[in-house]
Amino acid sequence: MIGYYVHHQGRGHLHRAMCVARHTRTPITGLSSLPRPESWSGEWVRLPFDTDPGAPQPVRDPGAGGRLHWVPLHHDGLRARMGAIADWITRTAPSLLVSDVSAEVAVLARLMGVPVVVSDMRGDRSDPAHALAYDIADCLMAPWPEELPEPGRPLRWRRKTVHTGAFSRYDDRPRPAPPRPKGPPRQVLVMLGAGGSDISAAQLRDAARATPRWDWQVLGGTGPTWCADPWPLLTTADVVITHAGQNAIAECAAARRPAVVIPQHRPHEEQHATARALDTAGLASVRPRWPEPHEWPDVLAAACRTDGRRWALWAPGDGASRAAHLLDSLAAQARTGGTTCASR
Repeated sequence: MIGYYVHHQGRGHLHRAMCVARHTRTPITGLSSLPRPESWSGEWVRLPFDTDPGAPQPVRDPGAGGRLHWVPLHHDGLRARMGAIADWITRTAPSLLVSDVSAEVAVLARLMGVPVVVSDMRGDRSDPAHALAYDIADCLMAPWPEELPEPGRPLRWRRKTVHTGAFSRYDDRPRPAPPRPKGPPRQVLVMLGAGGSDISAAQLRDAARATPRWDWQVLGGTGPTWCADPWPLLTTADVVITHAGQNAIAECAAARRPAVVIPQHRPHEEQHATARALDTAGLASVRPRWPEPHEWPDVLAAACRTDGRRWALWAPGDGASRAAHLLDSLAAQARTGGTTCASR
């Protein structure tokens, strides 16, 4: 049995877990505050939230003196959450636990004698909590190519990092032929995601007005334009505009469409680190900020000159099966007395 902790912020963590679970031979149990997905075939443990949006409790020392991320003292939700995970580990004695992502869950599993795989994330992870989780992990699973490593990582982490390449829920979907060049209006798809956005409605309106030869469609953000399955829109867009979250980039890469990537501010500069890697490899047109209205015609024209086929470097198409093979191998090794994870 493999436990797979799925963080509830956004939907990228859930999509990754579902991709991997479809390919593993070892049974996987999901552990998350999110509701069980309809297509999840294994066990699902619904965890209590460790925050209190309805009736907030006083928060005391949430970072344990700066050593962890979220462990407030005498917090009912945190106690129930960690207790549920510990109870599941006690009942099932899993071979392995994947944390995507929580330093505290990774440490809890290791304290209970369970080998741990931590989903690696871009950006500066040298803070005490991340450093602890990365140090105690048996393996770091990095969903990006080995050719574009995260710079500055210590050797002890690099030695146990396995690069799977990016993967998404669309890797097994047929990819239509790219749209033929055509006259105006051309199609822009803006993907803002479910994890919050720095882009305002006014900025979007101004950009669309400045580019009358383009039709703009916006998905996600705080408005009513959420789309559960943007694949048809992705594959027919002339240009995709997106933030630099792992899941959004993986989906754009799967569609092999030209993209404008504008990193948003996130803890540990995660999105800016991803954007730098994409810019280095020439995979997307990266912009440090949302362009001014008069800049958009040139921004879209530059993006159209990018060859979307280059996305194959970032997302080769078999990343989820590589990740599943890794987890199956580590689980089998754990059952026979070893958990070696070598970089590849």
